[in-house]
Amino acid sequence: MSNLKIYMDKDINQDLIKSKKIAIIGFGSQGYGQGLNLVDSGCNVVFGLRENGASAQKAKDYGLKVMSIPDAVKYADIVQILIPDEVQAKVYKEQIEPYLREGQYLMFSHGFNIHYGYIKAPNGVSIIMVAPKAPGHTVRSEYVKGMGVPSLIAVEKDIKGDSKDLSLSYASAIGSGRTGIIETTFREETETDLFGEQAVICGGIDHLIKAGFESLVEAGYSPYMAYFEVCHEMKLIVDLIYQGGIEDMHYSISNNAEYGDYTRGAKIIDSSVKDRMKEVIKQIQDGSYAKEFMDEMGVNKGNKFKELRKQSTGHLIEKVGSEIRSSFAWGNKDKLIDKAKN
Repeated sequence: MSNLKIYMDKDINQDLIKSKKIAIIGFGSQGYGQGLNLVDSGCNVVFGLRENGASAQKAKDYGLKVMSIPDAVKYADIVQILIPDEVQAKVYKEQIEPYLREGQYLMFSHGFNIHYGYIKAPNGVSIIMVAPKAPGHTVRSEYVKGMGVPSLIAVEKDIKGDSKDLSLSYASAIGSGRTGIIETTFREETETDLFGEQAVICGGIDHLIKAGFESLVEAGYSPYMAYFEVCHEMKLIVDLIYQGGIEDMHYSISNNAEYGDYTRGAKIIDSSVKDRMKEVIKQIQDGSYAKEFMDEMGVNKGNKFKELRKQSTGHLIEKVGSEIRSSFAWGNKDKLIDKAKN
């Protein structure tokens, strides 16, 4: 293992980013979280959004400065693209690239479009990344609490020789210098991020929870009890792992639970699962997943994606979970997501 270098606020020129004009393209989860944090850190920020769109109105409701995307690009020194991966290339080609000039910085929070070649910046434009390791709503909520989420930074093309320092300064301004910033590459961030989402933290957990829920219900147990055991308690266990690793989780649970982990967990997540994970990695590395995703969202207009989303939201666990959460005291205050506002 190589030595891990973690950058904190004390290692960073926090004023550097304040000397630059920043255009945030998009006001979804990350645009909301990063953008508001930058503003509160004293940065010069505008939001490039579709005129008269819902996102533009949400941003204006926060008192933020909104421009058309071309005008924001012309105004800014740094253009941070925070719109969905599947539309970035089209928006870039039509509304960003024609207005770029030498000396600007093109920034991303996920390397997908650069790594797989869907976006190619012109000569004279630096390509950098600041990738918070949390959803944008958490980026915001942790900052407001005086904390922050860790971020990755990467430099793909450095025209002026200051891209790393600028990336660190930006990451500090969104709160990541309070917790830690790590340097990586566009390739490594993209491929590990896709794998983590697909095989573990989203796809893996989603399907594991649903399979456990279905198994209990099909065995005759109450869906409410099933929800508590395989979904509600997941957060409590993950918090232990997040704070102290798997060892702390084992320390906190009962001997019975720990023994069950060692003797039954490997029956569920066995070597065949690892083999299939390797296949997922291969498809990420060779670009076949990227092509599948872009074709689905482009040529197929997201029809399969929409059907899969419909199936997921219609699952019994969602109905049971909604009923339980609305009937109990926890989780109903200070929610991170308010779809009307952010």
